[in-house]
Amino acid sequence: MVTNPSNKKRQHQKRLTQFRIGSVRGFGPSLFNPSMIYLFLLSFLVTGCMVGPDFVKPDPSLEEVWTQQEDPRIKTEGGDYREWWTVFNDSVLNTLVEKAFQQNLNLEMAGLRILEARAQLGIAVGSQYPQTQEARAIATMNQFSSNSPLFGPLDNFNYNYGLGFDAAWELDFWGRFRRGVESANASLYSALANYDDLLVSLIAEVARTYTQIRTFEQRIAFARQNIRLQEESQRIATARYEGGATSELDVTQATALLKQTEATVPSFEAGLRQAKNALAILLGIPPIEAQAILGPTKPIPTAPLEITVGIPADLLKRRPDIRRAEFQAAAQSARIGIAKSDLFPRLSLLGSFFFVASDKGNMFSNNADFVDLFSSNSILYSIGPQLQWPILNYGRIKNDVRAQDARFQQFVVEYRNTVLRALQEVEDGMVGFLKAKEERAFLSESVKQYERSVELSLIRYTEGLDTYQRVIDSQRLLNQQQDQLASATGAVITNLIATYKALGGGWELRQGRDVVPPETQEQMRQRTDWGDLLVPKDFSNELEKPLTGHKIKIFNKPDF
Repeated sequence: MVTNPSNKKRQHQKRLTQFRIGSVRGFGPSLFNPSMIYLFLLSFLVTGCMVGPDFVKPDPSLEEVWTQQEDPRIKTEGGDYREWWTVFNDSVLNTLVEKAFQQNLNLEMAGLRILEARAQLGIAVGSQYPQTQEARAIATMNQFSSNSPLFGPLDNFNYNYGLGFDAAWELDFWGRFRRGVESANASLYSALANYDDLLVSLIAEVARTYTQIRTFEQRIAFARQNIRLQEESQRIATARYEGGATSELDVTQATALLKQTEATVPSFEAGLRQAKNALAILLGIPPIEAQAILGPTKPIPTAPLEITVGIPADLLKRRPDIRRAEFQAAAQSARIGIAKSDLFPRLSLLGSFFFVASDKGNMFSNNADFVDLFSSNSILYSIGPQLQWPILNYGRIKNDVRAQDARFQQFVVEYRNTVLRALQEVEDGMVGFLKAKEERAFLSESVKQYERSVELSLIRYTEGLDTYQRVIDSQRLLNQQQDQLASATGAVITNLIATYKALGGGWELRQGRDVVPPETQEQMRQRTDWGDLLVPKDFSNELEKPLTGHKIKIFNKPDF
């Protein structure tokens, strides 16, 4: 059959025109097939279908009142715990808290985990868009065997060129990718809550260690005070012995008690040094710098007469560890939907557009070129849907769904357990604070009485009315009671600190501020393009419940 060349040329131009009209719109003329239009409409209609459960916040068991609420020193109206450490009116403590926030290394790592979670959320959002978008180019020089029956002597060498683009888009029929965004979003807020929880613990630990330092200083001061008192008693006993009024036993007893008291000082000094070293670690600085901030010896901080604790239900919003447990459960709930989507077929749209050309030539000549690569005859393209449905998977997918569900239930139980621990910590802190104050009051009165006892016993011994044993007993007990008083005074403050920590106060310190130090951010910028992820994010809804699947946008803005 003979074909008219002019007709053939017109047909070719018609096909080329049709293709170019379609390619401007994206994929070629097949895109205008009615079935393809229906397919696209259907895909957008079913994007609202999401498998898996929507997260529902667990309902924990909470008491309406505290067990210590009847105590007049406990106030249940709402309180402000944003800067609870300022109730001690100690400028040094205020400085230490700020330094720890700026420089603590564990807190910095928690801040970096927030940045990691923001990047992971960006990955999840990107998965909602065409998952494969690849530009490809190829240029090969091929030398075939001259002895092969497949190639003649003139066809055994050629150049192949290719330039094109591949795309594949798995449509989110069952909410697989939206559940991924949901999970990543909850994980981000979990990382933020973890940062807040660490900050709450850090502030409390700084305050506790600072109190421990001041307590050791007070114990050393009491010990040295007793050493001076016992040195004077030893001098009196020695004088009476040398005057023949008493036996040498009084001198040996006085010396033994003095050395026993002196022996406590090195132990206290070691504890003081270790506490200062611990504080330096919390501040992220060398011990010598921490000492400069502490300055000279100061008294143990003074506790307020009353403490405001609010009501138990307030803990659910305020405590970062409770929020973290909630967000962790929300993230795992979404993973159930991700696993469940594998039970259903996946529909993807595939598209390829290529220029392909091959030039025959001699290996040693310059006749070959790739000008024909961009001619209309070199165009190759394809488009169409692809359906994937894993069948006969022998229960692997269904059991994965079950495993994800079991993990979710573990997080639910952990959430309830976290709430119970929070209640316990508040109750423990309150009762510890109240009872430590009572203990301190008794010890304070006891010290006054023993101070008077030491004074009277020494007078009676000097006048020869009593034995030195009375002096020994009263001085030993005074030393013990003063040391217990210093410890009890410190315990009042540490229990109050534990109460404020249990109430979940202090994390607000990071609001509006960087979670990663500026110098660290600069190092990261020099290594990697972080875009705007290093800019402080407004986590204004971190106290709200996590976004569930149907509140996640069908298409979220990707971060390029």
